[in-house]
Amino acid sequence: MADKPIPKPAPPPRAWQRMLSGRRLDLLDPSPLDVEIGDIAHGLARVARWNGQTRGDHAFSVAQHSLVVEAAFRAARPQASADEQLATLLHDAPEYVIGDMISPFKAVVGGGYKLVEKRLQRAIHLRFSLPADLPAALIRDIKRADQVAAWFEATRLAGFADAEAQKFFGRPRNITSDGLALEPLPTRAAQDAFLARFAEIEAQRAEAAGRKVRQA
Repeated sequence: MADKPIPKPAPPPRAWQRMLSGRRLDLLDPSPLDVEIGDIAHGLARVARWNGQTRGDHAFSVAQHSLVVEAAFRAARPQASADEQLATLLHDAPEYVIGDMISPFKAVVGGGYKLVEKRLQRAIHLRFSLPADLPAALIRDIKRADQVAAWFEATRLAGFADAEAQKFFGRPRNITSDGLALEPLPTRAAQDAFLARFAEIEAQRAEAAGRKVRQA
């Protein structure tokens, strides 16, 4: 009786995404060399916060949320360095690949999601010459700014009562919504605003680096 042929193993599932820049970003082992700010801005401007359950003619995008968080961060820490501002602007950057998963669903999915998110965040940081892992104090301050943004978004856009939002996010102290861009923008406008703020911060970083060279 002839031996049965040994079946070939199935090829591994595709774990990379092709970006519009032409880069292939491996989700399991992301390389900083495959991270482009244009791809990040394009993706974040097309990812809706709150699963799209917000008021207005346009979705409130993660790109716009990132701008609100960075503005709240600077209001609380006006002496923050350009590197710290950039880390804040990019705090949700992995979502250009994995989307904005609401907190209740993250709790259901478990640790696998967080692991992929952390790998992407580290690659993004390295791409833009930031520490792969941010200092604990900076992470804490970014989280506070994120909660400030979440409270204003929840109460102004997502239909939360003040008391309900306070329960989940805490009520912001010593900051108002003045200067926070909470009116949902069209996709292209949100993308352009994100890129413009990135360029401003990069100019500050270049200036700071130049000062260090001159003082050396």
